[in-house]
Amino acid sequence: MTTASLTVMFEAPFWIGLFEMTDRQGLRVCKVTFGAEPTDKEVMEYVDRHWHQLRYSQAIEIDQTTEHRQNPKRQMREAKKQMQSHGIGTKSQQALKLQQEQNKTERKQRSRIEHEAEKQRKFDLRQAKKAEKHRGH
Repeated sequence: MTTASLTVMFEAPFWIGLFEMTDRQGLRVCKVTFGAEPTDKEVMEYVDRHWHQLRYSQAIEIDQTTEHRQNPKRQMREAKKQMQSHGIGTKSQQALKLQQEQNKTERKQRSRIEHEAEKQRKFDLRQAKKAEKHRGH
């Protein structure tokens, strides 16, 4: 069973959305920056348009509890309590940190490859200039 939740909160200086998805693999998290405080309609439009584009972190294992059917009134109380709570869970923070580290390593690899390609291009240009100078003799 897959469950997903979205928490919109203010993280100075921007409003962010924290998508959490729990499935058989574990907990995965995605953080989205909204900028100004989004309205409910803007949040729903964002979810509708960009749900398939969200880049979730790798799954973090969580203890699987057997889920049983709850009383609808209890579900409403718990939903209301979650709406009142502030902050994100430590598992979510761990998943976000893991995703940031992965993005950082990917960015470093890309920049290193680009840097090496630029060095090779300059080297080839110098070699071509040398060959052009000696061509006339």
